[in-house]
Amino acid sequence: MNTQELTSRLLREYGTTYADEAGIALRDTPAPLYQLLVLTVLCSIRIKADIATAAAREIFGAGLRTPRAMADSRWQARVDALGRAHYVRYDESTATALGEGAALVLDRWKGDLRNLRAEAHREPSAVRELLQEVPRIGPVGVDIFCREAQQVWPELRPFFDGRTCETAASLGLPHTPNGLGRLVEPKDLARLAAALVRVRLSKDAVSELRPREHVRGHP
Repeated sequence: MNTQELTSRLLREYGTTYADEAGIALRDTPAPLYQLLVLTVLCSIRIKADIATAAAREIFGAGLRTPRAMADSRWQARVDALGRAHYVRYDESTATALGEGAALVLDRWKGDLRNLRAEAHREPSAVRELLQEVPRIGPVGVDIFCREAQQVWPELRPFFDGRTCETAASLGLPHTPNGLGRLVEPKDLARLAAALVRVRLSKDAVSELRPREHVRGHP
């Protein structure tokens, strides 16, 4: 399987973004960008990705799709939504973080993360720094947000974090952001990044996808 075939298979079998899985129709508009921020907060602790995306769907299903709706919601309603997705152990602290984060987005960026982008002058390093002002979002959370947001914020492209590049290397693919960025059209960069994350989190995907010569070399 050559590089093009492997890349096509990655997109076909693993290329669903986490925003898509969470039911976010990602666009460069206030509500979807905020929903991606919520998903990032949910993914920023040690919890399985499928539970985090299920929790996001419960939160959005409860009508908490904007920072105003989140800020105006009851803390217990947020806890209950997380509980329905079995987002356990962290449900209460996460409900608090979501409320505080919504207040920050409203006060600092007028409810619109495009204002964060403008404040950062579309500089990726500045975007990363500002995102970490949101409660619970650290470097890992920033990576999650940027990986998905590159779909609508071109200045972040190509975004592949260090662990994703390591996964690419294990598959015999280019293992730098620029190298990976040349494999697909810009519209598919977020999908390729998500695919490599999903492969990394799978028990068997790397061995199934790795070219045969690599398998022989690493029994």
